[in-house]
Amino acid sequence: MKKRSIGLAVVLLIGASAFYEPLKQTIQEKPVEQNISLSIYKGANYNAKVYDCTYAQVQVFIQKVNGNNRTIVWQKTFDEQLLKQYPSVENAIREEVRISGIKERKEHLEVVYVLVYNSKGAELQMQGGSVIEKNITATASPDTLSLVL
Repeated sequence: MKKRSIGLAVVLLIGASAFYEPLKQTIQEKPVEQNISLSIYKGANYNAKVYDCTYAQVQVFIQKVNGNNRTIVWQKTFDEQLLKQYPSVENAIREEVRISGIKERKEHLEVVYVLVYNSKGAELQMQGGSVIEKNITATASPDTLSLVL
């Protein structure tokens, strides 16, 4: 009986030591900072007469996601303006956003945007989003989240 108890104790110690380090790292994980670069520009000319009364407004939300819990950590509404007045890709509206306090093992960021088009009182809303897993800081195309109107 004593041999069984000692054997069981040894097995439990080995099992506990195998889980100790990953558990310790999860509990003691230090929050990190993530950087996101947003670019907003028009993807077409929009100089036709039909667009003379067409306005667009952009709403952007950054959410911190942990399992099923979502928390808005940043939001901005870009003023409504004529669709044809939005800049081209060369002169894109740029916004640098820094979010701190992200626990990379448990949390991630999601960018959600709502495009609101208004033409003579008729309104159309389009929504989209993107999951951000790493820092997005460069202004080159592959590393920038672009919202194309």
